[in-house]
Amino acid sequence: MKRIVLLIATNFAIMLVLGISASLLGVNRFLTANGLNLGALLVFAGLMGFGGAFISLLISKPMAKWSTGARVIAQPANATEAWLLSTVAAQAQRAGIAMPEVAVYEGEPNAFATGASKNASLVAVSTGLLASMTQEEVEAVLAHEVAHIANGDMVTLTLIQGVVNTFVIFLARVVAYAVDSFLRKDEENTGPGIAYTITAIVCDILFGILASIIVAWFSRQREYRADRGAASIMGSPRPMIAALQRLGGLAQGALPKNMAASGIAGGGVLSLFSSHPSCEDRVAALQRA
Repeated sequence: MKRIVLLIATNFAIMLVLGISASLLGVNRFLTANGLNLGALLVFAGLMGFGGAFISLLISKPMAKWSTGARVIAQPANATEAWLLSTVAAQAQRAGIAMPEVAVYEGEPNAFATGASKNASLVAVSTGLLASMTQEEVEAVLAHEVAHIANGDMVTLTLIQGVVNTFVIFLARVVAYAVDSFLRKDEENTGPGIAYTITAIVCDILFGILASIIVAWFSRQREYRADRGAASIMGSPRPMIAALQRLGGLAQGALPKNMAASGIAGGGVLSLFSSHPSCEDRVAALQRA
């Protein structure tokens, strides 16, 4: 329930900020008496598409902490926490990034990395993962998350999301205007009618589904790359293979949508919409490497 409330509140706040920004810039007035102003529409689509994606990225770290209840380890309270800090520090040094914040949260086996940049990031692991894996397997999972940060995956996926969001918003309104104009071709030109609104909503949904397939494909490729990065950090693919094989037999904990792509495991009902390849496919890819 907490995650749902936070997600709704965050999205509402982002849309409010972007809506006010579009109004102040005047780019929300792309429907004119002379037709569709494609230049203004493109700016509007870019503002809404990239704006939402980048605001989400900028607030990703505090949102991750709030939504999962993750506790950042400032001073280790036990040997496990001390080991987590020292392990991530060593891996970050090998990967050439600044030391991320390290956190633990209550939940089923999973882990994630988030943050707006390589040098302002967070790595978090669940208590379920710590309890169900060997130390070497946990180390491989941590290396996978550090590799995500070193590869700049959060920023890369944000850019991809921004591009597809922009095209969805732009194309949906172009199609909506064309449909509305066709249906009202014999009427006096009094501006777009209800057909424009309905078509825009339908196209937003349909194009959004296609866009999610594109983003999910890119996310899966980044997972394979992070697995290879973990193997490089660990000096061998064997620990990452063992961790993935272990994960394949566990009930994996769900992550909030804005962090799912950078988790160690996850995915959707259909492979086309999954942010992660199956553990079996990832193991096979590592064995081929």
